Amino acid sequence: MKFTKRQILSFFIVVLIAFFLSTYQLPYYIHKPGGADALNPIVSVEGAYESEGDMHLVTVRGGQATPVQLAMAKILPYHDVLPIEDVIPEGITDEDYFQAQLQMMESSQEASKVVAYEAADANITIEYSGVYVVSVLEDAPADGILEMGDRITGIDNIEINEADDLISYVQGKSAGDVITVDLDREEEKLTKEITLEALDALDSGVGIGISLVTDRQVEVDPEVNFSSGGIGGPSAGLMFALEIYDQLTEGDITKGYQIAGTGEVDYDGNVYRIGGIDKKVIAADKEGCDIFFAPNENGAEGSNYQLAKKTAEDIGTDMVIVPVDTFEDALNYLKNME
Repeated sequence: MKFTKRQILSFFIVVLIAFFLSTYQLPYYIHKPGGADALNPIVSVEGAYESEGDMHLVTVRGGQATPVQLAMAKILPYHDVLPIEDVIPEGITDEDYFQAQLQMMESSQEASKVVAYEAADANITIEYSGVYVVSVLEDAPADGILEMGDRITGIDNIEINEADDLISYVQGKSAGDVITVDLDREEEKLTKEITLEALDALDSGVGIGISLVTDRQVEVDPEVNFSSGGIGGPSAGLMFALEIYDQLTEGDITKGYQIAGTGEVDYDGNVYRIGGIDKKVIAADKEGCDIFFAPNENGAEGSNYQLAKKTAEDIGTDMVIVPVDTFEDALNYLKNME
């Protein structure tokens, strides 16, 4: 069968249009339901006790939209379309954003480890060594002065052990104040001066324009290992802590159930709001989970728990949505289950 030049040209034009529609990246970001993976293969405590049920890490899938994906997201339920700058701040590269997400995941794992080992009365020691700069906001006071990977050890000759120490100190200052920052950069000790400014990202609060994590050295016995791959963000903290605790202790707190949930957890076991909880409820339901823990935010209007409960009602799932403000809330719920 012979093709005319017109037919061949038309074919190539169609191929080019299809390629463009499926690959060209628009300035929008799509969030949609992800997966609900069992944590047992991801978290491994040495000499762990086994359980009949599973804890699940629930994720939201996201990525920059192509024309085809944008069109689909406009009609599919529980797909959110956001301007790219609402997800990745201006001045932050895709690689910086990805590394920041991985750093938050590592910090989440560490916090969950501390919470679980302390709750289980297992052996744990913690040493503090300052805070690491995860990213620097473009045109912020720290831009061109601090770099990603810098370890801040002091401000104005005051030792800095945790991120909260730095944040609290800076919040007590005024725009125009100059602070002296002591830091380690590639084995070199440096001192930098930064003039504080009111930042839109902090609702006009005073800051230096960095995101940071505390540099802690946590030693535990028995050892625990994580294999979360390329999953980023802090929202798996609660479920990590529950999984570690379950593996550390002899009693089976799953009691044969499939248990999902979400929420960032701090070193004191407090559970905080996360994004995309409606999509995580969808993912957990598709996986057949029985229970879903959601941050309660102390009963605040529009809390994660309220949105999770509404989503569960909308899709008609039998999965029980449980509000929690702390790790202890979730643990007590599991212990009291039949």
